[in-house]
Amino acid sequence: MTMLQVTPNGPWGKDAHPTMPVTPDEVLADLTECFAAGATGVHLHVRDESGGETLDPAVVNEMCRRVREVAYGDLEVGLTTGAWIVPDLADRIAMIREWEGVDVATVNLSEEGFEQVMAAMLDVGIGIDVGLWSPREVPALLASGLLPHAVRVSIELDPGEPYFLTGPPEATAEQVNLLLDEAGATCPRLTHGMNDWTWPLVRDAFRRGHATRVGFEDSVLLPDGTPATTNADLVRAAVALRAHG
Repeated sequence: MTMLQVTPNGPWGKDAHPTMPVTPDEVLADLTECFAAGATGVHLHVRDESGGETLDPAVVNEMCRRVREVAYGDLEVGLTTGAWIVPDLADRIAMIREWEGVDVATVNLSEEGFEQVMAAMLDVGIGIDVGLWSPREVPALLASGLLPHAVRVSIELDPGEPYFLTGPPEATAEQVNLLLDEAGATCPRLTHGMNDWTWPLVRDAFRRGHATRVGFEDSVLLPDGTPATTNADLVRAAVALRAHG
């Protein structure tokens, strides 16, 4: 069965949802419920005790250790390498090189220096999860020569910034998939959307046999448009969609 990843918070705070898990203890309690609900992977934006995003190896490594303590079996632990967290490229790469317990990390093609970040990850054995936000980014990925080294391509489609994509979302996903197919990409794919595109692309992922993800990072709403109380509610809704089509 393909992975169902949970994204508990992203860069957001409690202004986006009152039960947004922010501190490390809140995230771990939230993930415990999400794993019990059926999540089989996690995409973390690691937070320090103040709730701020961090790539600090000491904090990252401890968080990954604690996540594995509450996980079921051999569950994938993935991180972000988002440039907004540590804007200086050299500092960011130095931190990533010291990470432990990280299976994969998402590298956004929209960010300057993505090639150097991916190369550093290859050096230290962290799997490359390509963060591809638009069909327009595929040429840069192919030019980098790094696609054959990726463990996954995450097709991450948001109708808002930075590309202001237009719908239907399934048609944009199809365009990206065709470009990857034409390039001979053989690694697994994860398809997900943001905001109004979240649930249409969860369904599209299930239809294609792709991994997908849900969580407050992407949307706080259930498929019927009502607010979820917790991330586990979103996981249960995705599990139900997968089971019933």
